[in-house]
Amino acid sequence: MRRDIQPNERAFSSKEVAEEVGIATPTVRKYGQILERNGYEFLKDGDRRIFVQSDIVALIALRDTDKPLDDTAKDLVYQQKERLEGSNETEIAIPDTYGNLPHDANQLKEVLMFLVNELAATRDMNVQLTNDMSQLKTTVSRLQQDHHVISSSIGNSTQKTNAKIEKLTEQQNTHYETLLQQEKQKSELLQKEIQNMRDEQKKEWSSQNDFNKRLEEAIQKPKEKWGALFSIFRK
Repeated sequence: MRRDIQPNERAFSSKEVAEEVGIATPTVRKYGQILERNGYEFLKDGDRRIFVQSDIVALIALRDTDKPLDDTAKDLVYQQKERLEGSNETEIAIPDTYGNLPHDANQLKEVLMFLVNELAATRDMNVQLTNDMSQLKTTVSRLQQDHHVISSSIGNSTQKTNAKIEKLTEQQNTHYETLLQQEKQKSELLQKEIQNMRDEQKKEWSSQNDFNKRLEEAIQKPKEKWGALFSIFRK
């Protein structure tokens, strides 16, 4: 009976072994038959073979051998027998009833030591997982804080930028309104100046017309009355 199986060791189906070794499932069955024919022991569930890691190593050796398969199988069987004879490991499954515990004190001690070691390893793993979770929570919290700070900084920067833009826009609008008002005042003054010039020009034209009329009337009078003509210039 095989005693080289580690407690809680993983078992593989033929399909899983085929994927693990990289061969077809029928080839797995063929290699298994060759190994059994030469005396190799498999764990079985009825007629179905149950493969463990050491069996996968044997199948890989058959896959990669340059010798005849039976010769390689005999070597593997010899290695398995040596391993079984020198093995002091417990069975693949330990019954959980006290009536089926090993009666030999040394075997019972080994079982208990294995359980203690497994319990210690599990405890250490739990402690490590707890520490990892704590570090992960701390990292997540720090990232959330950094995200909040960055978001706040971006928000504050955006607000300041918008405030500056609004202020500049307001200043530009004020400056534009001032320039517009100044131009409007200049235009009004210019219009007044132009109107005053027009009024002055009208006065000049009116005065010139009056003079021309008097001159024309004086010219049309008899010569003896030309003295009145000169009186026009004296006025």
